[in-house]
Amino acid sequence: MADAAASDIPVSNAHSTLYGDTQQSPEHDPATALVTGEAVALDLRPTGFVLRAAGTIIDWLVYFGGYILLAIFVLPLIADSLQLDSAASAAVAIAGLVVILVGVPTTVELLSHGKSLGRLAVGARIVRDDGGAIGFRHAFIRSLTGMLEIFITFGGLAAIVALLNGQSKRLGDLVAGTYSRYERLSKEVVPVYGVPEVLAEWALTADVARMPDRVARRIASYLRGASALSPSTRDRLGRELATEAALWVSPVPSVPAEMFLAGVSALRRQREGAALELDRARLDQLEPALQGLPHGFPNRD
Repeated sequence: MADAAASDIPVSNAHSTLYGDTQQSPEHDPATALVTGEAVALDLRPTGFVLRAAGTIIDWLVYFGGYILLAIFVLPLIADSLQLDSAASAAVAIAGLVVILVGVPTTVELLSHGKSLGRLAVGARIVRDDGGAIGFRHAFIRSLTGMLEIFITFGGLAAIVALLNGQSKRLGDLVAGTYSRYERLSKEVVPVYGVPEVLAEWALTADVARMPDRVARRIASYLRGASALSPSTRDRLGRELATEAALWVSPVPSVPAEMFLAGVSALRRQREGAALELDRARLDQLEPALQGLPHGFPNRD
């Protein structure tokens, strides 16, 4: 019976590779993709302009706030203790401004590997163009150019440059060879499907326990990525996997290949889940005996 039912699934090379011709993902943009020296494209997302602007505003509010506190409480004490005149006090104030706007951002980015308070809030990090961590040179160039494009032009130059390139780089990023990578990804909720209704009766008596784990993993991988395949490739790979899976399933239903694979995968998942729940229940029953002391044995805690 199993051999007769299996004939409904067209037979093809069961050992053909699963990695056939696929359509290129629409999100993949060769112009902005990060490619390593081994010609491997990395899926790294640059931070958008709005998030970059929000993070920069937070950082510079903190820096300016720190400078104002320094100018109000610390600089007068330094001027009084050293008996500085107005010109010397102005020089000290300018030096303090440079330290706050150049030295502090450089130190923060270097010690936090591209992070800052604003970037922590928006989920961004400054990295090199190859995706690696920045060094002192990158952080110093970014902070030094920030004096021009953010402080002197009130962020106007930085905004114009960021809007004119696909990775929202400001002038400091272009000079230093860096960009802002977005690291806060939304949690992916993978839908879990049960056995198709047309296979509900078949699932009551079907035997899928003999299927090797490698075949089950290939089926699960195919079902997750089937929507990204071209129709012809999807159909061909589904038939190949169904032919291979039919060797380990009894009986084999007379349904399309992809529906058969979905039923096998869901049934296997359900039965493995039930087995794990049964093992957990048995361990819960044994826990008092495993954790308790023998009868009459004193508790010395």
